[in-house]
Order: sequence, then structure tokens, then C-alpha cells
Amino acid sequence: MSIQSRPREDLQQNRAEAEVVNDFSIQVATVNGSGSQSSNNILMRAIFQMGVPISGKNLFPSNIAGLPTWFTIRASKDGFSARKKEIDVVIAMNPQTAREDVETLQASRVVIYDEKLNLSQIRDDLIYYPIPFSDLAGQIVKDVRLRKLISNIIYVGSAAELFGIEMAAVESVIAKWFKTKQKAIDLNIQAAHLGAQYVSENLTKADSFRIQRIEKTQGKIIIDGNSACALGCVFAGVTVLTWYPITPSSSVAETIADYMGRYRMDPETGKATFAIVQAEDELAAIGMAIGAGWSGARAMTTTSGPGISLMSEFVGLAYFTEIPVVIFDIQRVGPSTGLPTRTSQGDVAALFYLSHGDTKHVVLFPASMKECFDFSIEAFDLSERLQQPVFVASDLDLGMNNWMADPFDYPERPLDRGKVLTAEDLERLGGFARYKDVDGDGIPYRTLPGTDHPLAGYFTRGSGHNEEARYSERPEDYERLMDRLAKKYETAKKFVPEPIVHFSDGAEVGIITYGTTDAAMEECQEQLCQEQGVDINYLRIRALPLTHHLHEFVNRCQRVYVVEQNRDGQMGDLVRLEVGNEQGKIRKVLHYSGLPIDARSITDQVMAYENGGTKPNHGDSHT
Repeated sequence: MSIQSRPREDLQQNRAEAEVVNDFSIQVATVNGSGSQSSNNILMRAIFQMGVPISGKNLFPSNIAGLPTWFTIRASKDGFSARKKEIDVVIAMNPQTAREDVETLQASRVVIYDEKLNLSQIRDDLIYYPIPFSDLAGQIVKDVRLRKLISNIIYVGSAAELFGIEMAAVESVIAKWFKTKQKAIDLNIQAAHLGAQYVSENLTKADSFRIQRIEKTQGKIIIDGNSACALGCVFAGVTVLTWYPITPSSSVAETIADYMGRYRMDPETGKATFAIVQAEDELAAIGMAIGAGWSGARAMTTTSGPGISLMSEFVGLAYFTEIPVVIFDIQRVGPSTGLPTRTSQGDVAALFYLSHGDTKHVVLFPASMKECFDFSIEAFDLSERLQQPVFVASDLDLGMNNWMADPFDYPERPLDRGKVLTAEDLERLGGFARYKDVDGDGIPYRTLPGTDHPLAGYFTRGSGHNEEARYSERPEDYERLMDRLAKKYETAKKFVPEPIVHFSDGAEVGIITYGTTDAAMEECQEQLCQEQGVDINYLRIRALPLTHHLHEFVNRCQRVYVVEQNRDGQMGDLVRLEVGNEQGKIRKVLHYSGLPIDARSITDQVMAYENGGTKPNHGDSHT
């Protein structure tokens, strides 16, 4: 049966001339709530099992069900994991978006679709594979709802046959995905084989895309950033988690709860050795976490931008009274409720300055699964060492999407509880002033409630206080307190994760990123060098406050581009403030569509500036 909309010999010739192996993207367009999550993951993980590096990004609506959703699998032999701007293969399962999905493709790309949609009439420069998914599903199941679910697995089998994905890998993933549900395993394997059989018997491959087994994923894992953060929190020794559900952060708390329920139960009594509270709102959640931190627990909350806004006053209280607490912000598009299922780096300025008055907070920016794990541990150590709130700023792309990673290293370093005085310490010292700078680093000593010594007690108050924690409105007491907090901020620069810096001999251009922008930047560097002949120096910020490395980097560059995913260039503004007289070198490369940033967009904007432009295009679409 002929399925090409242009002569078969032309398409086969194109395929022979430019075969693309292990380096293309597949976008599955379905309806939210249609059960496609399992099939999408099975297809992605089957490619992964063939040793091909992958990443998976889910673009889904903010309602519960019924609206379009897209899942994009990127296979990259070079290990690039950022979103690829161009889509190579569309599996069109949603009639609502099918025309748009087809129209936005570049020429010679591939469309796999339910033949009832008749998509081949839209354009004549694409390669079409019509497959009767519903009819095939009806051959093995009669229930209408189940038939829709089985259609999803049929497209997995069809894609496997078309692109050379080994059926043994598909079967292995299905077995792992459904675990002990043998009937589900058997039914899904049957459906995958049915899709592959239909393609083999009825269609002729005319495209250039192929998956071929290599050995680049051995020993790797697939995980999302929220799960990696949750695991890090458990290893950090968290004992109190208070939270209110909000996309895209909820799975951090849910995963911690799952781990704690398995590994933090007293073996003798069967009771929990932790406290997890779903509060009535974000304000209550942060209040509880601060109270737990004051009492000596390793305490945390997790939220997103709207929750951060509500937490402002309480965070100021923790800063001013110097109480440890860790806050995870999985950023999304805002303001207001914004686009809760789209990604952004729009909370940078808010986190750094959160609350009224003079505040500057420590903010960590993980850029990988390893850093999600490691920085979650580091955040608790920093919070107790510095006695203040510490933020971990992730985002939806990092937190909820699938990333390939090495297994995490088991932490060897003991927990750092900071400057905590015991009863024995107090007896030896003979005195204690809660807010006195004894060591010259701005960090005072503290005691924990219940310390059995008459010197241990002090008042914790959000109003003015002196070194002995007594109420005071004396100007000199307030100035002394604020100066010490500023000194502590300078001390924090010695403890936060240092930036990653790479210099290229003779390069005049510098690029600065942070967080998930790093994934696209890795690929962008190759584009700039190989396509444009532009070598760059690169600095990735991993924390606020900014350190001396930034000054040294900017001094060695003629032009510096700060790349970030928000409209106003919030990190760029902080960089300009930090470098002072060098700020004229700083330019902003911005991406704020709500989609994860891609390498091509960075390359185009940088080159537009380098070629004399002043206003690059920030537009994008879901493809």
C-alpha cells in the first residue's frame, strides 16, 4: 500500500542520501487524560535501553483532562538533553491539534497518524504513515475506553518498527513498567507487536530516521529533578516537611513522603520518626517549617511562585530572627496563577530579596539531576551553618521532565549543624548572647529548646533586638544587627557552591547561565564554534550571593551575554549591580515563552547581537 504524498523513489533517494541515526526528536500529540503517559515513557525508555542518550519533555495543560498535551522524546548520540526547537517526527493522535502539528513541521519530516484524520491532504512535502490505530485496538479489546489506551501502545510498536527500535527492548520496558500485573504486560506486548506487524506488512519506510544500538547509557538512570531533590532531602536528614499542593512542586513533597514512609519508621514501635503536614495554605506551611527549624529540626517546605509570594513576611521573620529553614521553589510562569504547567526562571529577584526591608537570601540553582540531589543536601547544611532561610530554585523543566543521569554518590560528609551550643558548652563559657558576633564572621551561636542549662534560654522576636535578644528600639542596636547580617552575607560567599567557569584561549565573548539553561548552552557552544566560528568563555552561576569569580570572568571578556528564561533579565540585573563599572559589557539573551529554552534560540540571539543587532526575537511555539 503506497503511503507517500510524493513519488516513492524521490523519498527513498532522500533517505539514502541523508540517513539520520540516533539524533532526532519524536513528538507525541495526544489528549490530557488519555492514558498516554505510560506509552510515551515506554517508547522513550526502549530507546534508552538500546544505549541511546535520551530526554523526555512533557507539555501539558493546567486543567485535569481534555486539552492537548505533547510529549517530546529527544534521542541524541552526543548526549544533548535540552529541548530541540525542530521536531522531526510527529505521532498525531489528537484531532484538535493535528493540523497545527503538521503545519509547523519542516519539510521532509515524518507524520505518523490515525488514518481517519486524513492528514496527508494538508501538505505534500512531508512523509506520512497512516495507521488505523482504533481498528487495530478493536482486534484485541472490545471495551471502548480500554481500546483508547491500547491504541497508545500500538503507536509504540509502530514507531519501533519504523525506526528500528528493538522489540525486545519494548517488551522489557513494558514488563518493568507494569511490574506484577501480568495481564497488563501480556496485553500491552500484544498491542506493540500488532502495531509493528501492521507497519511491516502495509507500509514502506521512506524517511531517514533510525535508532541503532550503541553503548552510551550503560549504568545511567532516568529520573526527574523533583525526585532527585526529594532523595537529597532524605539523605540530608530532613525530619519536618510542611507543604501545600501546587504545580509543579507537589511531587517533591509526595516523593519525600513515600521515602520517609519506607525508610524512616521506628522498627520497634512502627511509628514515624518524622512529621509531614499538608497545611491549609502556603502561609501556614512556611510558619510551621520555621517553628520546626527554631526547635532544632531539619525543616523544609516546597512550593512555586504564588506560594513564594505568600511566604514573604514569614521568610523575613526567619531572616531577622536567624532561624534555619529550607524552601524549594519549583518555578513556573507567572504572575498571578500564570501558566502553571510551563517553565520559567522568573522568581530569581523575588527569592533573593524576599520580604520587606533589607534582606538578601542564599539561593541555589541546580542544573542537573546530580545537583538536584547534592544541592538539596547542601541547602540544609548552609541553612544551619548560616542560620537563615536557604532557597533551592529549580523549575518545571528540571523538576517534572525526564533526564538521564549517573547514579548519585552516597554522601560521605557528616551533617553540618552549625554553631549550636550544648549545656556543656554553656557551662564552660559561663555566658551566652544569642545575637553576638563572637567569631567575626557575622554568624552568632544558638541553643536549641530544651537545652538543660539556665543560660540556654533567650527570646526569639521579630521586632528590634540587641545582642542579648532583648527588645530594643535603639538605633545603634538596629544598625549593629543589620551590619552583622550584611557581614554574614559576605561570609556566605565562602560557603555557597562556586560557579563553573571555562575559558577558551583568545575568546572575547563570555556567556553566563544558571539552572536549566545550562543544558541548552552545552549544545549552543558547539553551534557557535562549529557554525559561526565563535569561541566563548562560559560561566554557570550555581548560587547567590555572587562570588569573586564573576568579577574575574567579566574582566577577561569584551562582551558578556547573560542567558535566562524570564522577560526582564533578572539575573542580568543582579550581575550588572555586582560588577559595577564593568556593567556596560553585560547584554541579555532572554527566553520567556514558557517552553524550555533551546540551543538554537540562544545561538540566534547571540549572533544577532554580535552582528550589530539590538533587539533579538524572543518568539517561539510548542514545536
